[in-house]
Amino acid sequence: MTTRDAILDIIHKAYQIELDGYTFYSMTAERAQKPAVQELFAKLASDEVQHQAFLTSVAKNYDAKGTGAFCVGGALPDASDINSLVFTGRFREQAAGAEFEMAVLSIGLTLETNAMRYFAEAARQAADKEVTQFYQFLGDWEKQHYDALKILFDVVRGDQMAASGFSAF
Repeated sequence: MTTRDAILDIIHKAYQIELDGYTFYSMTAERAQKPAVQELFAKLASDEVQHQAFLTSVAKNYDAKGTGAFCVGGALPDASDINSLVFTGRFREQAAGAEFEMAVLSIGLTLETNAMRYFAEAARQAADKEVTQFYQFLGDWEKQHYDALKILFDVVRGDQMAASGFSAF
């Protein structure tokens, strides 16, 4: 496999990761019964669409620009919009004691963890600095979702344990 083919293969796999995330998050938003849960997962689905468009743009520019297509400037998009949905008492209140919400948060964490690992491995194997930085950027972008989901998971799980009288101490 040529370097070009290997790079495009990783971009195509990255696109599939985003498509899988979109599918999961949009299905979750549609199935959720609580508005705060619907909003959060609809936002995550929307982010995955943005990631897909970004990857499509890079893939289209790769043949014309070479590794220059991977120069992203290092700045991640602002995550304040997702954080504004995450850090609310409204989500916490609506997700309290809800098995569905716990399960989808757990699955979302798994998806984001797998994506971060994939991009970290791709970065380790990349020969060009620009490509390495691009894969690291993608991993960091996924970490924004992971961090938001992890905070929610921990809070909702803690609330659930407290409500059931379970304490690890």
